[in-house]
Amino acid sequence: MHILVLNGPNLNLLGTREPDIYGRDTLADIEAACRTLAGDLGVTVAFEQSNHEGALVDALHAARTGADGVILNAGAYTHTSIALRDAISATGMAVIELHLSNTHARETFRHVSMIAPVCIGVIQGFGAAGYGLALRAIVAHLGAHAG
Repeated sequence: MHILVLNGPNLNLLGTREPDIYGRDTLADIEAACRTLAGDLGVTVAFEQSNHEGALVDALHAARTGADGVILNAGAYTHTSIALRDAISATGMAVIELHLSNTHARETFRHVSMIAPVCIGVIQGFGAAGYGLALRAIVAHLGAHAG
């Protein structure tokens, strides 16, 4: 089983960007933890990050032939991108929406997700630990729907 972890805008700045909201773990720290957990779970993971909406759409399209499922932290695009929503729908892939912070405890414009209705689930508010939760959840989901 192969999982793509796809990160959107500004997540390349983790560790220094608003650490009181997003924590002090860098994206490299999160990737290392995910690789370790993936090994424990017997799956492989790949990581991509882009600040550009079209690149995220392209990554979702490419995942159709290279991944079994996707963990997507779309950042601010969560609340604005019909293009990402359509890409998730078009691929038919299992996608988990992920956020480091609890978006419902923040500004009201962050309370609406354009992508949640086409994802299999949403994990948010657990900081960097959310990536491990999402990885375990997608592996369990895909395993339950295999065959």
